[in-house]
Order: sequence, then C-alpha cells, then structure tokens
Amino acid sequence: MLLPLLLIPVLYFVMIRPQQKRQKQWQEMLGSIKTGDRVTTAGGIRGTILSIKDDVIIIRVAPDNLKLEIAKNSIASVTTQEGS
Repeated sequence: MLLPLLLIPVLYFVMIRPQQKRQKQWQEMLGSIKTGDRVTTAGGIRGTILSIKDDVIIIRVAPDNLKLEIAKNSIASVTTQEGS
C-alpha cells in the first residue's frame, strides 16, 4: 500500500527533474545566441547566424552561402565564435 506513495518521488527525480534541467539549459542557450555563432538545427542544417529577430533567425549555409530563415526554437546546438 505504501509502494505507490514511494514511487511518486522516485519518478520525479528519475524522469521529471532531468527533463526540466535540459529544458532550462536549452532556453538559456537560445537566450545567449548572437550573430556569428555557428548553429545546428533540429533537422541537421549547419550554418552561421547572420541576424536575429524575435523568434526568427537568418543563417548562412555553406558552400553556396545560401541564406535560410529558421525558427529560433529549431536550434539544437550552438558553437560560439570564441569556442572555434
């Protein structure tokens, strides 16, 4: 009878809390992006940020210097200019 009551905190620390931490890190990453950073989208497109608007980012994609307009939420990872 006590087993269900003990499982709730365990589920919180095993499943819910790590997801909340990842979500917070992702939001901080999106808040710290700037022009010149290299990004990878969720679809696997890699490019360099040219400009940032409210929820839209324009990136330049090699080798033809194509300019793509993508949603800010589709950014999966960022490599800053200083790190490379």
